[in-house]
Amino acid sequence: MTETGGDAREATRARIEAAALELFTRRDFETVTADEVADAAGISRRTFFRHFATKADAVWGDFHAHVVRLDQLLAGTDPDQPVLASICAAYVEVNDYDAADLPLLRHRMRLILTEPALQAHSQVRYADVDRVVAEHVARRTGADPHSLVPRLVATATRAAATTAFETWLIGEGSLAEDLHAAFDELAGGFPGLR
Repeated sequence: MTETGGDAREATRARIEAAALELFTRRDFETVTADEVADAAGISRRTFFRHFATKADAVWGDFHAHVVRLDQLLAGTDPDQPVLASICAAYVEVNDYDAADLPLLRHRMRLILTEPALQAHSQVRYADVDRVVAEHVARRTGADPHSLVPRLVATATRAAATTAFETWLIGEGSLAEDLHAAFDELAGGFPGLR
């Protein structure tokens, strides 16, 4: 049985991501080149750049799909559900990974949260998450998405989610439990959104 074009593309992306994560963990992110990642993945430089614009993108994977899914989950929430609860539920669902995928996720998140070059790169990625959450809060509250409360909720909920990931990385617990715990703590700080 042969792979379809889409399956082959996904398999190549997965190979590139795995090779990148392995090299970036063994060596310093800054010193590893895209050519070395391509060699480790058994592909050409051109194929690498067909899949990823930068070596940082190979660490992040398809983050755009993650943001799109978060947006869809938020748009589909029950209007009677409290705002923060709807955001928490969407964050938990979009970060619900199969057990087999958790080792790779741990690997990826350790790099993203500890490598200075990737932390700088993360601000661009997180801006997309913040925009989606702020738009959700704005829809629910009738506020402008650029006003104080939607932006504050967006950055605060992202910070809570990031902290939950950090806690999960150093512990042995469940990512979903850590996300719920972070949002439960945060909920006390936004009494007007219950």
